[in-house]
Amino acid sequence: MGPVIGPLVIAGVGVEFAHSKCALCLAELGVRDSKALSPRSREALAKLMEGEEIRISYAEAWPELIDDYVLRRGKTGGLNRLEAILMAKVIEELEADLAYVDAPDTDPHRFKAYLEVGLGGGIDLICEHYADRKYPVVSAASILAKVRRDEWIGRLKEEYGDFGSGYASDPKTISFLRSWLRAHGEVPPIARRSWRTVWKAGQRRLNEP
Repeated sequence: MGPVIGPLVIAGVGVEFAHSKCALCLAELGVRDSKALSPRSREALAKLMEGEEIRISYAEAWPELIDDYVLRRGKTGGLNRLEAILMAKVIEELEADLAYVDAPDTDPHRFKAYLEVGLGGGIDLICEHYADRKYPVVSAASILAKVRRDEWIGRLKEEYGDFGSGYASDPKTISFLRSWLRAHGEVPPIARRSWRTVWKAGQRRLNEP
């Protein structure tokens, strides 16, 4: 579902021969599922990867753009379509002829179709759930995306205070949204207005004495 505060960050890692030497190199660095690593470990691995002979590309979407896609109706809307556009951009920048993708859609085949439209063909795509657990290049991309987002979150906290991780599963994030709504009557500019959690927080605010 993506973050409720701050940017959605997509990263791609381009290597030669994903299943052989470069994949082994990434594995030897300790690259694995980013969710199994601490923030400090991810930062250390990101620095190590920047020193390797790999290509890295990023694409970001901030709340205003995310809201635009989520609130659209019809075939051009939805968060998954936005993510497919961002991923296609990353894949093109890496000049890949084969791409392993961690599919955010409940239907990986449908997401693959979104990507094929954005890429216009000519690239072999492997879209799977939990690809970041199976393929070192995807694990590496996931680590880099999280590190890039953490950097942005750190900058935002300097301006807005500590709002936690920026995800709806974080009680500190929800508490921050409630407090901001009480104080300002609207969600902060760094938060998604299309996110149902924001509206639930707003409804609670209205019902509170």
